[in-house]
Amino acid sequence: MRVLGINAIFHDPAAALVIDGRTVAAAEEERFSRRKHGKRPVPFSAWELPELAAAWCLRAAGLRPEDLDAVGYSFDPALCGDLAALGVHDPADALRVDYARRAPRFLAEALPGLDPQQVRFVPHHVAHAASAGLAAGGNGAVLVLDGRGETASHLAGVYRDGALTTLAAQRLPHSLGLLYEDLTRHLGFRRSSDEYKVMALASYGRPRFLPELRDLVYPTEAGGFAVEPIDWPALAKARAAGGELTADHADLAASVQRRLEEVLLDLARWTWEMAGRPPTLTMAGGVALNCVANARIAAESPFRRVWVQPAAGDAGTALGAALHVAAALEASIEPMRGVDLGRGWSDEELEEELRRAALPYSRPPDIAATAADVLAAGGIVAWFQGRSEFGPRALGHRSLLAHPGERAMTARLNDVKGREQFRPIAPMVRAERFADVFDGVCPSPYMLFAHRVRPEWTDRIPAVVHVDGTARVQTVHERDEPLVARMLAAFETRTGLPVVVNTSLNTAGRPMVDTPREAMELFGSAPVDLLAIGPFAVHRAAAFGGGR
Repeated sequence: MRVLGINAIFHDPAAALVIDGRTVAAAEEERFSRRKHGKRPVPFSAWELPELAAAWCLRAAGLRPEDLDAVGYSFDPALCGDLAALGVHDPADALRVDYARRAPRFLAEALPGLDPQQVRFVPHHVAHAASAGLAAGGNGAVLVLDGRGETASHLAGVYRDGALTTLAAQRLPHSLGLLYEDLTRHLGFRRSSDEYKVMALASYGRPRFLPELRDLVYPTEAGGFAVEPIDWPALAKARAAGGELTADHADLAASVQRRLEEVLLDLARWTWEMAGRPPTLTMAGGVALNCVANARIAAESPFRRVWVQPAAGDAGTALGAALHVAAALEASIEPMRGVDLGRGWSDEELEEELRRAALPYSRPPDIAATAADVLAAGGIVAWFQGRSEFGPRALGHRSLLAHPGERAMTARLNDVKGREQFRPIAPMVRAERFADVFDGVCPSPYMLFAHRVRPEWTDRIPAVVHVDGTARVQTVHERDEPLVARMLAAFETRTGLPVVVNTSLNTAGRPMVDTPREAMELFGSAPVDLLAIGPFAVHRAAAFGGGR
């Protein structure tokens, strides 16, 4: 059973391939086109398909479009209605819906040989739900929250033996995702793109607008919520893009963040009760990328386990659509094994790329030990290993690594990446050392929860400690990531620190590096001390005649 999943309707276009219930490939279009988020999140772009990502998924599996049994498209135009009647102002939405109806023909043109009749529409939030519930094993509660789907912004449900029962769905215009997007725009950032910046900014503020927001944003008895119109300028003056961030802006971000957490906790408790009190909650949708809220749900809800889809945003609906259709065709769905689902290169191919670029390189006995040497000396390492990650997080395949013990490392890395100085950087740690340094959810392999740093470690690893004393931790298991685990162990041997800084291998406004050539371009243009690309090492001093 060969099923291709497609996300294209809103933003973050992506493709995923499921064969006999197993996810074999998944990638976002931005990694191929080099356009951040793939396209603009407007109705006029709904016709743009993840053509490059879809073609690669098929090529990676040795398939042709005519070999597919089905294609899942993560939006169902038959469910759409008049948004104006729902209180949503989007006059061009009819164009989006029209493009969605035509998606089977568009896909047949993009993938010659595909039968348009093979395309099945999957409701947007069902695709989100499948990306979490089916990918995590097919049993347990599921909670989906984002900006919007066809006519809703939320789904609460339960999976039993791979079948979804929907318990509640909040209709528009009420949307926690759109609330956060509106705040993002008011604070001078790009909506449907920079919400994670607002989450980081919130840590610098006080939730002093919380009383007003509690009157405007609140849960309802039926497992949903209400978001009343908010007069943002009455709370804090709008900020122009690139303008000064004030204490009022930080306080507003902190207030919305806190209220979001409170409402999500209420929704989680309601879902637990109505789902029959299962031990596991799975989550997806863009709101599920809020690691601070996720941590509170894990700590304060009645669920014993919370599993968040690592590609929780719209890109993940490509995977969810494929899984949902595969399950409907009676395939036995395998749980998701990891996020290394993108492109990869053999050692021979990497060496050929290095030769073509005329870069001086070596093949040390152990690239993990070589990287640990550079890190221990205070250097920055561009780490390019294995297949690229699916989703927005760098998890040890396309990463920038650094020493966590240097207080100035945060500013230094933000300068290297060309991004705002209030942005935190994250730690990775071997799972067996997690409890010595951090409190919170473990395992946390996808960097989707905020963790408290133990007081005795805050001065030892200051680069990864956010202003509120937390860190967004990635735990590394040797069985899953043996090379990264070996690098961490080697760094601890040299420094006594079990933690290494991990941030994405990119610069501001650009997608994560995906190919060897892109890795070499970043290495050549940014003050990075070592490019660890497969088993090969390229040192800045050797390549460019000088250190940092």
